[in-house]
Amino acid sequence: MLEQFQLDTGIVDTLDLKTLLITWGIVYSEDIYNRFARTGRIAPPADCAACNGIILPDGVAVHLTANSSSPFAVGVNERGTPCLLHKGARLTDIAIPEPSAFYEQKTASGTPFGQCAVLQGNGILSFYYLWPCQFARNNEGCHFCLQALGEMMGMTFPTPTPEEAGEIVAWAIANNCVGDVQITGGSRYSDTGECADVAAMIRGIDKISGIVNIPGEIYPYLSAPKQPEALDEVFDAGADRVAMDLNVWDERIHAEVCPGHARHIGRPAQLRALEYVVDKYGPNRACSAFVVGIEPLESLLAGAEYLGSKGIVPLMSLWLPGPRTVNGLDQAPGLDYYRRARQGFAEIFSKYCLVPPGVTAGAHVCMCRDIYDHLDDIVR
Repeated sequence: MLEQFQLDTGIVDTLDLKTLLITWGIVYSEDIYNRFARTGRIAPPADCAACNGIILPDGVAVHLTANSSSPFAVGVNERGTPCLLHKGARLTDIAIPEPSAFYEQKTASGTPFGQCAVLQGNGILSFYYLWPCQFARNNEGCHFCLQALGEMMGMTFPTPTPEEAGEIVAWAIANNCVGDVQITGGSRYSDTGECADVAAMIRGIDKISGIVNIPGEIYPYLSAPKQPEALDEVFDAGADRVAMDLNVWDERIHAEVCPGHARHIGRPAQLRALEYVVDKYGPNRACSAFVVGIEPLESLLAGAEYLGSKGIVPLMSLWLPGPRTVNGLDQAPGLDYYRRARQGFAEIFSKYCLVPPGVTAGAHVCMCRDIYDHLDDIVR
């Protein structure tokens, strides 16, 4: 049974709490950093590139986005360990992931690991932006994507070689800080999308570290290629499954907030590629994330149901409100929206025997693995 907590607005469970913390942020002070930096994997509040996270009860990982106006805060309980405060009062004890020297490492060519990959929760190694997004560089990036926003603002990100990716994974395996490996890069203007780039990265990882040594899965997120057969190279390289994100099911909203994807890929090509994977490799081998919170609940669940009925795993990635409005919104919808979305995704997982990626406690922002791990608590 999911643990429950009393807020002034009513009873919430752990997954409600994750939703609230992602969409509202958390007060996280320099004093808290100084207190727990030696005993936990946590970066200073001013480090906007950090992938800080906390672990809630029930083993639920959640992204720690510093927000000085949030009613939630990281505090210290009477035993001197971290806790979560709500309006100044202790709500529950929390954990900070085990300390790691990961961010102190550099590749042989001198690239800091943290400029290429981050650690999430208790076991996800995420290569978050392996090459630039050509859509973003042409002012066609997805409005909710922080990397795309950085590209549009002129920021530069390193592009590691496949060998460097292999070095990073090898170190993470040797130091017991990886369960699953995610691979993500920017979108390409190409009929074959990023398939060749992704396959090269996986081959580099395999050459240096051996993908058989990854305890869990290796799965890339990529744009759907117009030539679905290009995905064969990704699977041949060793991917366990692939994710090609629809992001938004409502086509009008999708065209507005994902202009590059809508214009240069389009819904038919996305679905054709996803269904190609199911037809050739079987159900549960293709996934597609929705950025949950920026479209009406009815269209979101209609899209998740459509994918589920085809053997494609719909992923529930919570929208992290940022400096840019998305679909005219600057705040996430209320908790009832997310509860109904969570219930809908759980029922789809159960109805179609779908299993989200990952073998660890879940990602910082995506909730699909958390839902799956607590399916019996949600679907009664």
